[in-house]
Amino acid sequence: MSTAQNQAGSPETRGSVDLPYRPRRLRTSPIMRAHVRETHLHPSQLILPVFVREGAQEPRAISSMPGVVQHSMDSLKHAATEAVELGLGGFMIFGVPTTLDATGSGLVAEDGVLNQALRAVRAEVGDDILVMADLCLDEFTDHGHCGVLDDRGRVDNDATLALYAQAAVAQAEAGAHVLGPSGMMDGQVGVIRTALDEAGFIDTSVLAYSVKYASAFYGPFREAVDSSLTGDRKTYQMDPANRREAMRELELDLDEGADMVMVKPAMSYLDMVREVADHSPVPVSAYQISGEYSMIQAAAANGWIDRRAAIQESLLSIRRAGADTVLTYFATEAARWWREENGVA
Repeated sequence: MSTAQNQAGSPETRGSVDLPYRPRRLRTSPIMRAHVRETHLHPSQLILPVFVREGAQEPRAISSMPGVVQHSMDSLKHAATEAVELGLGGFMIFGVPTTLDATGSGLVAEDGVLNQALRAVRAEVGDDILVMADLCLDEFTDHGHCGVLDDRGRVDNDATLALYAQAAVAQAEAGAHVLGPSGMMDGQVGVIRTALDEAGFIDTSVLAYSVKYASAFYGPFREAVDSSLTGDRKTYQMDPANRREAMRELELDLDEGADMVMVKPAMSYLDMVREVADHSPVPVSAYQISGEYSMIQAAAANGWIDRRAAIQESLLSIRRAGADTVLTYFATEAARWWREENGVA
């Protein structure tokens, strides 16, 4: 044995074994871990969902979603400006009207709260961020469903499509860059695409809620939009047990002209995020929904988890599963942390 070998010690004296591969070499330091990191989270990959309340003079806290508010029009514009400054990729607006009716007419009305908000935000930020609109009737109907009801109290798919087409044009006219039809009506993407094209809005994009499950984790969102729903949405949102059905929904939306597709919820359906990402030829989003947000907030408030680490890990997991972009109520915080960690003033 050479002197150098003797100084280093034999395998017996070192207590080691002869391993051809040692993956831990790539985990030895922060700089090494950063160098080989496979998945990254950037502010441009994050979309901030926001709520605007008709007639509100100041933001109103949402008790089940600590840190999230129903915005006034002024605070909404401020939030949009902040989103631009932080480099977020999108700003998805949900309207909370004070007057509801059976057909959700406020969704289509030029002076409806959501269309007013779209015009105000576009005037404030222009094309510096993607201004996105939720396209669904549930916030605007007195029964809380995502479509109009027939004489037996069931959601009428085809009658609802006619309203979605009108709403699409109204939202495009109000300035939305991207429309997010979330109602899970059969044929909604095709009807919306046709209406937009016929009205001359060929550049307005459709982010299809292609795979949206009937989830228990939507609970806090109901408070956020003052939902009037009784019952459930299981006749149009997907059964959480189904995978093949999700792929069929994806295929249909792609055939109808979806520019981007979404999986919702995200964290409880990471397998479906991966499945959709593996098969989709267009960008994939995933929505970290209200219940997923609130669980992290509640656990952190009780001191059970490290809040910042848990938030960042949750968002990375969604990206790692294959989402190109993530809708998350943590978007502004995550963007600030990214700037801090990367030395961006």
